[in-house]
Amino acid sequence: MPPGHGDGTAAFEAHRPRLLRIAYRMLGSRSEAEDVVQDAWLRWVAADRSGVAAPDRFLARVVTRLCLDQIKSARARRESYVGPWLPEPLIEPLVEPGTDGVDGVDEDDLTLTLMLALERLSPLERAAFLLHDVFGLPLGDVAETLGRAAPAVRQLAARARRNVRAARPRFPVTRDEGERVARAFFDASASGDVAGLRTLLADRVTLASDGGGKVLAFVNPIRGLERLLRLYAGARRKWGDGRAALIGFVWIDGLPGYVTRERGGLLQTTALAIENGRIDAIYITRNPDKLRHVARAVAAGPGPGDAAGPAARRS
Repeated sequence: MPPGHGDGTAAFEAHRPRLLRIAYRMLGSRSEAEDVVQDAWLRWVAADRSGVAAPDRFLARVVTRLCLDQIKSARARRESYVGPWLPEPLIEPLVEPGTDGVDGVDEDDLTLTLMLALERLSPLERAAFLLHDVFGLPLGDVAETLGRAAPAVRQLAARARRNVRAARPRFPVTRDEGERVARAFFDASASGDVAGLRTLLADRVTLASDGGGKVLAFVNPIRGLERLLRLYAGARRKWGDGRAALIGFVWIDGLPGYVTRERGGLLQTTALAIENGRIDAIYITRNPDKLRHVARAVAAGPGPGDAAGPAARRS
């Protein structure tokens, strides 16, 4: 029988983007999210769907339970992870809010900073918050999914909400402001412009770089304005004009940033958390395993967020 005529394909595909969002926000990995959604598809086609009145809720429940199983092994792997762990960067062009993100994954208001806050929650707290607060599932459905009573789930979501609220920026950056700061930071950091960097960076700024032990990266976060100024000035002295090639300015998990090709052809994403007009945190992802979908996007050619096409500009 052709897909979409009784085999459940059409119904599943209609919900796939939302399922990817749930899985990605639960796991912090696009590749793992895709695997979970594929597993959910196999369970969907094998299930007796005649009694499923609400496929969206049924599939959200399946994906969430698969993610909870996956989180156990994922957290064990992160305990032995080399250096800071960052979520796989999900990039989108410099587009207006409310439009679809990359590869059918819609944007929501969870930035990379907030995803890191979610990492500090228990798996059940994280699931309760995401399903109820972010994806709008009724509390009863969330309770059934998690196998907990509704009052217990309400408490889980409330605890998670408090943690996320503490990490949420007081003054969210606009798209125009984010792009302006990202461009100014790229120019200043690439040229070793210490005076320019001083005007852009907050006193408490932190830099975290995720190489996963696969490529060169800082094993520990670098904290404080003066340390970062020395770092960028030293990098400029060491590498001169051959340090990086700008591929394009993008949004990375809701934060302004850019993609570059570093020395040796290494792909890198840089995301900037901005608070009160200054950069409060810099998140650099260098682990090639986490950049495969970014590499595919780069290989496909310039997109709407590109400044002047791949490798168009060198620092």
